Amino acid sequence: MEKRTNHMEYMDGMEIINSSMLDEVTAVMNDYDYSKYTGRDVKNALMCEKLTPENFAALLSPAAQPLLEEMARRAKVETRRHFGNSVAMFTPLYISNYCENYCVYCGFNCHNKIRRAKLEKTEIDREMRAISETGLQEILILTGESRSMSDVSYIAAACAIAKKYFNVVGVEVYPMNSDEYKKLHENGADFVTVFQETYNSDKYETLHLEGHKRIFPYRFYSQERALLGGMRGVGFAALLGLDDFRKDAFATGMHAYLLQKKYPHAEISFSCPRLRPIINNDKINSKDVHEAQLLQVVCAYRIFMPFASITISTRECERFRDNIIKIAATKISAGVDVGIGGHLDGGKKGDGQFEISDTRNVGEVFKTIKKQGMQPVMSDYIYV
Repeated sequence: MEKRTNHMEYMDGMEIINSSMLDEVTAVMNDYDYSKYTGRDVKNALMCEKLTPENFAALLSPAAQPLLEEMARRAKVETRRHFGNSVAMFTPLYISNYCENYCVYCGFNCHNKIRRAKLEKTEIDREMRAISETGLQEILILTGESRSMSDVSYIAAACAIAKKYFNVVGVEVYPMNSDEYKKLHENGADFVTVFQETYNSDKYETLHLEGHKRIFPYRFYSQERALLGGMRGVGFAALLGLDDFRKDAFATGMHAYLLQKKYPHAEISFSCPRLRPIINNDKINSKDVHEAQLLQVVCAYRIFMPFASITISTRECERFRDNIIKIAATKISAGVDVGIGGHLDGGKKGDGQFEISDTRNVGEVFKTIKKQGMQPVMSDYIYV
């Protein structure tokens, strides 16, 4: 049997930064025994004006489930206090689905037999123009994780095109070194989102069998390298359902919390994705993470870090998304197509990463937000 790369050792060319944050997050996650918390611990946490990590741990525990309504009320108060009734809208744009990683749960994985495609610059421009005509002013650029098919210059060029049409440009691509993030930033990128997938490094090793993504610490420090490269915002997420979702959610929150302490200027955001079926494997799903647990995680993030943006994606159904934006989520995607070229007249060129649940277009989501007495916001940032 071929010996696999050590998932804790950096590969050639990977930037190593001087930080102990991985050790800190791993230590608190390993020590997190959520069975020890009681309803009294949860109620005490909800009475605190500013939560400690210990309070956050209580809110993610099973003892908080019977108090979910109280959590939701507190989360709603914090959301209104810091974000008013605004809900930011955006759409993701996949420009390539080539990937060099073998991640067993992902539709893009290099061994999955799907239609592969990559948009040329003219096609990227046409897609972005079509998206901007819906009124959206924020876009998230995504690729599969292949440096050979989607190198830094290619992604930087996409950012530059995006800046012609959008006020806010985010990227969700393979982890980079700080100088590479600087190049994306100089070409228009504002923020970087990286899913750690799971913070359990042993479980991580069994899920990521080949490719650069196998290297756990390099992925962990992506957000810090992005900030060192000049990005103003960074996003965090665990893919809920890959491992113990309570521990993963706790580690995600602590990762963001510690990074904000180290870089107070950084804008912090959370995504809360659950596993979704993929092409050639419809059995993959978030088996033990039901909507009640997802609501608990979202509310805990909001109460613990009230200034953070929280995104709810089209992985979730429209009923859940419509309700969560009234409670804790502050950003919602619309008009989503996770394939390659889905906004072009000729139809998709390449297959999608996973199955989406909410297929509404921008206008439909906009109207729903307004109908609920909320204010849809196409851009939450102005350059002067």
